[in-house]
Amino acid sequence: MRPTLLDPLFASVASLSGVGPKLAQLLASLLGREDAEDARVVDLLFLAPFRLIDRRNQPGIALAQQGAIVTITGRVDRHQPPPPGKSSLPYRVFLHDETGELALTFFRVKGNWLEKALPVDETIIVSGKVDWFNGRPSMVHPDLMVKASEAENMPLVEPVYPLTAGLSPKVLRKQIEHAVERVPELPEWADPALVTRQGFPGIRQSFVDLHHPRDEKDVDPQAPARRRLAYDEFLAGQVSLALVRQKLRKVPGTPVKATGEISGKILAALPFSPTGSQTLAIADILKDMSSDTRMLRLLQGDVGAGKTLVALLAMAAAVESGGQAVLMAPTEILARQHYATISKFAASAGLKVEVLTGRTKGKEREAISERIASGEAQIIIGTHALFQDTVNYRNLMLAVVDEQHRFGVHQRLRLTAKGISPHMLVMTATPIPRTLVLAAFGDMDVSKLTEKPAGRKPIQTVTVPSERTGEIVERLRAAVADGKKAYWICPLVEESDVSELMSAEERFAVLEKAIRAPIGLVHGRMSGPEKDAAMLAFKIGETRLLVATTVVEVGVDVPDATIMVIEHAERFGLAQLHQLRGRVGRGDEASSCILLYKGPLGETGKARLSILRDSEDGFLIAEEDLKLRGEGELLGTRQSGTPGFRIASLEAHADLLEIARKDASYLLDRDPDLMSPRGEAVRTLLYLHRRDEAIRFLRAG
Repeated sequence: MRPTLLDPLFASVASLSGVGPKLAQLLASLLGREDAEDARVVDLLFLAPFRLIDRRNQPGIALAQQGAIVTITGRVDRHQPPPPGKSSLPYRVFLHDETGELALTFFRVKGNWLEKALPVDETIIVSGKVDWFNGRPSMVHPDLMVKASEAENMPLVEPVYPLTAGLSPKVLRKQIEHAVERVPELPEWADPALVTRQGFPGIRQSFVDLHHPRDEKDVDPQAPARRRLAYDEFLAGQVSLALVRQKLRKVPGTPVKATGEISGKILAALPFSPTGSQTLAIADILKDMSSDTRMLRLLQGDVGAGKTLVALLAMAAAVESGGQAVLMAPTEILARQHYATISKFAASAGLKVEVLTGRTKGKEREAISERIASGEAQIIIGTHALFQDTVNYRNLMLAVVDEQHRFGVHQRLRLTAKGISPHMLVMTATPIPRTLVLAAFGDMDVSKLTEKPAGRKPIQTVTVPSERTGEIVERLRAAVADGKKAYWICPLVEESDVSELMSAEERFAVLEKAIRAPIGLVHGRMSGPEKDAAMLAFKIGETRLLVATTVVEVGVDVPDATIMVIEHAERFGLAQLHQLRGRVGRGDEASSCILLYKGPLGETGKARLSILRDSEDGFLIAEEDLKLRGEGELLGTRQSGTPGFRIASLEAHADLLEIARKDASYLLDRDPDLMSPRGEAVRTLLYLHRRDEAIRFLRAG
């Protein structure tokens, strides 16, 4: 049971004062939780500020430097709204101080809120970035505007957090304050000598310091509070992984005796022969499974390197040995896609394949469950629905988990918790550098698929500044008219006032007018069936252009799609761009990927896009990405709720990962059931980091 000490932190965010259903939903999407119910107070604590606004810089309008964040106190002179019917032009408000005049510039202003917020002749305080143009200063969308009469409680130093459309910094800040107030004094789970040596503050103090930075060095990854919380996060992860392994070692596996009878038929029916690295990976897997120590192997392969075939041949071996195999995918779409691919190959060998997801209901679900229990179903593909208590297997020998860069230990645990001890193969399409494998999987054996299957054509990648979007739309129109299929990827679902990123819905409307052909739209806010229907229409050619957010990244296989346009490419992680690019070039036609970027790009931005332009080697790209951006990006962008680390960073805190790994194994050697006072404290740590699955293991013994 979770210690009652943590109850205030595990209350829903809706329990915080001032949070209604709408705000709870916004917080949930910011925190990467599926629904408002699942977003807890503790999630707000782990939302770290990424920079600081320092309002102590108050130079006066005329002395404000280009690009600097400054705070200005001035009197409002006049409002200049755009002319009627020209809502795309900016709304300007002019104010002055004793040194000069400043224009505040706003886009897409709705209603009369600016007249209320900035009345003429009122003295106000604004803070934001100053841009000089033709000798005149302006400030676009100030990040703070208050009347001077109400400014006595204005913070001079304020942390900046990631946001989501519709959520203001002020509202978020207030809720984070409420969350910090709820942090209790927690028992110390770190080794006292380490705390002293590293100069770690106490646990509660670390959360307070994290959210109340006083200057730039407090938001640096090396700030003591950040290092402390990073270490805790690594320790929670490493203890969970060590518990899994401890448990896996206790339960012997059943040796799989492959006869080659089924896999031979599958291989004979293939229109191509496996690559060298596929053959090698299969040999390693069969060798692992033939012993009574359970296999725990990671199969890394780039998009389109043929992981599915390797998984199928491993599953065929389990069936040859008289057992069953499951393949678990992170999403419904992906599960159904694996089913489509695998049942095609499996048919030639007479294998019985079933698919079971959260959407399988009623009679159909019962019938499938019976076939699984009786052993009639030999290969079962699905989502986490595969491991619910109602599903029983006759003889499960192999579980393949397609993590698609969702590094959860949870799926692996849930399987074992069912009292079944199958061999385990974890597949990932994100090529992962060594340190990351260690952090996410512990000491697993790794197989890499390094070649592309025969017949895959290279994808031509070009970078194009966003000013030339019109040309791209024209080229796309010609291509679609010519019968080609294309994706257009956007970073956001809907336009927000703060950001000029083009949203999927808006881009869809623009392209629909320009292309004059049926277009599909897919984004994260649509329901599962809506997404599936849009994907299917694209696959079968009812629509030839699909506008989408990154949901297609974990994707649907449309072999005849040959063009990929990614808008605001500078906003995506490299590995994510590489994943998206891999959605095209899956057939036998030459494909192209167009990266639209908004200039000017910094050095890092240029370096990243050029790596992508010059290389299709996912492993190389991953290593570069880790150097340039950090693992949060490697596993997709931070904000999209990746289960990467929330505070810890592999580049900044690699030394702590190594210490946490040794510490976890030292602790569990001496106290395998976590019964000592320190063991009890570590249990609290596991709960705090939502690692409850690992604790269930302790109880299951």
